[in-house]
Amino acid sequence: MAAEGAVVMRNKTETLLGVLLWTADSMMRPSYRNLTESYESWAYRNGFGRTAAILERQALVERDRLRPDARVYRLTEKGRLRALGGRDPEQEWGRPWDGVWRMVIFDIPSHQNSYRQKLRRYLKANGFGCLQDSLWITPDPLDKEIALLRAEAVNVESLILLNSHPCAGETNAQVVAGAWNFGYINRLYKEHMRLLKQLQSNASKKKDVLQLQRWATLEQESWTNILKEDPFLPDMLLPRGYMGKATWRTRVTVLRKIARSLLKSA
Repeated sequence: MAAEGAVVMRNKTETLLGVLLWTADSMMRPSYRNLTESYESWAYRNGFGRTAAILERQALVERDRLRPDARVYRLTEKGRLRALGGRDPEQEWGRPWDGVWRMVIFDIPSHQNSYRQKLRRYLKANGFGCLQDSLWITPDPLDKEIALLRAEAVNVESLILLNSHPCAGETNAQVVAGAWNFGYINRLYKEHMRLLKQLQSNASKKKDVLQLQRWATLEQESWTNILKEDPFLPDMLLPRGYMGKATWRTRVTVLRKIARSLLKSA
């Protein structure tokens, strides 16, 4: 029962953060927004009053301290990122690249298999691409990884971090194709576009609010799968035929419409 309650609470958290995000005037600069009577009614009927208070304690939302009695909230930057699933695609696509590939190379003994698997999971979760079983790359600086390793004894025979450039005619496009499976990533985007079209169709037919929420949950699960696979490379490294940007634009349009439909349903 405790686990079931945690799932319900998590779903309410994501739904409330999503409504605040997708009905905001600006996703990049979340500003204070009046919560209208329709929002208040919707929140009350769906039991979100307590959730909002919890989110405020977690610094995911905040009230205007100059108007403490007003129904005015905004997403904090932490809350906005949480509502996006932990990563902002537009910011990541738009980040600069200095032309340097960072490499993580390791040779961990078989008797330390659990450590090796843990390292691979970390690299995958942080957007690294696998060129070879024990050679992973990223276009981003390794500041976080260097900080994590600072307290460890250096053993270059087991693990080494390098800055590198291809030097035998290899193109960046070839490096990207070898390190990440963009065929699979695009299949995830195609499936996500299918869900978005269904969600948009259901919203247009004025389905009941519970139906919309169920479809929105499926959409969120699909997006979470994408977040696990897509490294959201800088623009100059994105491969031809990449479906991420088109899917993201559609997602923004559809979820804004759904969020407004949820408020109007109150």
